Amino acid sequence: MKLKLYILFLLTSVALFAQPKKVTTSIDTTKNKIGAEFKLTLKADVDTLSKVKFPNSKFFGALEVIQSYKIDTVRKGARYELIKKYGLTQFDSGKYTIPRIPVMINGKASFSDSIKVEVNDVKVDTLKQKMYDIKDIAQVESPMGTWWIYVLIVIAIGVIGFFIYKFIKKIQTKEKVEVIVYKTPIEKATTLLQQLESKELWQKGEIKNYYSELTDIARNYIEEEIHIPAMESTTSELIEGLRKAAKQQKLKLSNETVENLEKVLKQADLVKFAKVKPLEFEIEEDKKRISNSIVTIHKSIPEVVEDDDELALWNEQQKELARLQKLKKQKRVRIITTIGIVLGMIVIALGSLIYFKGFDYVKDNLIGHPTKDLIESEWVYSEYGNPGVKVETPKVLKRLDVSKMMPKEVMAVVKEAQMFGYGSMFDSFYILVSTTTFKQEGTVDLEKSIEGSLKAMEARGAQNIIVKTEDFGTQKGITGKKAYGTMTTFDPVQKKSEKMYYEVLVFGQNGGLQQILIMHREGDKYGQQISERVLNSTELQTTQE
Repeated sequence: MKLKLYILFLLTSVALFAQPKKVTTSIDTTKNKIGAEFKLTLKADVDTLSKVKFPNSKFFGALEVIQSYKIDTVRKGARYELIKKYGLTQFDSGKYTIPRIPVMINGKASFSDSIKVEVNDVKVDTLKQKMYDIKDIAQVESPMGTWWIYVLIVIAIGVIGFFIYKFIKKIQTKEKVEVIVYKTPIEKATTLLQQLESKELWQKGEIKNYYSELTDIARNYIEEEIHIPAMESTTSELIEGLRKAAKQQKLKLSNETVENLEKVLKQADLVKFAKVKPLEFEIEEDKKRISNSIVTIHKSIPEVVEDDDELALWNEQQKELARLQKLKKQKRVRIITTIGIVLGMIVIALGSLIYFKGFDYVKDNLIGHPTKDLIESEWVYSEYGNPGVKVETPKVLKRLDVSKMMPKEVMAVVKEAQMFGYGSMFDSFYILVSTTTFKQEGTVDLEKSIEGSLKAMEARGAQNIIVKTEDFGTQKGITGKKAYGTMTTFDPVQKKSEKMYYEVLVFGQNGGLQQILIMHREGDKYGQQISERVLNSTELQTTQE
């Protein structure tokens, strides 16, 4: 009985251990250089109803996870194979172990196999390595950048415009002659007499001005009330016209009233033309005579009953409308004048800068120049692809989707291809670094490689391509081909064409091709400086390395 139980337990254990492993593990290489990427692949074989969760960790053992790739799904009949890749690296040399990694399948952990890897130092031959002088201390750019300068300029322009606007408004207020609309001539005359007295002109010795305003008030009243040309008439003409009007209009004016008015007018003539200075009591008497004459004339005029009140209301509305339109016009003048003055100041300032510094200085420093910003940025020296291309660039190059960049017929003969770039053919600056290894090893025809690159650019919209070729060598003595010239690119989005200058470097190794493409606008001195710096920094990793 015990023997049977033992045999049953043994068979069950064998059956359990003989079940297929749910998680399999693989790695692209077990030996790599410091900082290079190990690609770890985990595959989970599950049915269609299983729930799988791969780990999301920053470290697997002593190796750092620098990239967590998207999960690929492959259908195998009624089951799925889920493929998850991780990019791992280590910056210290030595031997390491990638531990067993748990993958949660339906809430239960299934572990991958552990893998041993080796990280080696980069060999440096100090005898062949070119030596460089120690660089000067570099000025660290402020983390704030220069945006605050433009903010201050905008604020300064706004403040200047505000004060100009206020200044113009103040001038308009001073120059504005406020026209007071009086309901009747008698109201106007009495109000002006009160204002005249408040000025205290004759008390200050300004007797001539006092009599001039006093008589003008009386003349204006007579002209508006009785409708005779009192302002343009002499004293005698005015008195004669007043007497005629009194008879025609049947005004109840006594001779005493007319004579009193005549006395004041003659006294005013003597003050203005003969420089006579009346005594204080005489001035007081003249003021009373004018005031009494105006009141008496007003009382002598027959009352007229106005039947058309609607017309009077319409007139008042029109006066108010005219006043509002005048205020609106003054405000519009203030705004236009302020904008004109500010723009004029800006134009003068820009004109002065262009005259003393040149147009290129203004365009590059005030308007902005994208390639100038690139050349002044913090450059990055890095290695891209396999075999690696070491190059210094103003920005870190981003990995591109090779399937979208290469034709299908080329992809059919490619074993591995990687592309890294910044910008595009329609930007002010464009750089592309690519490395390709082919399925069949052999000598790469560099001339055909250049021709293929130019055809690819032509397929993306390049026209009128002018090509010149020459040999090119790196500092290590690796030789290749260089093609350069000009082309016209057409941007389908902005609907405009641009003439570009390009340079292409190609290097062929056993079954591999390394390529660098640089483009910038023709005549752009900053783009040319970037191109020269990039090409001078180019160095390659050979297939033997």
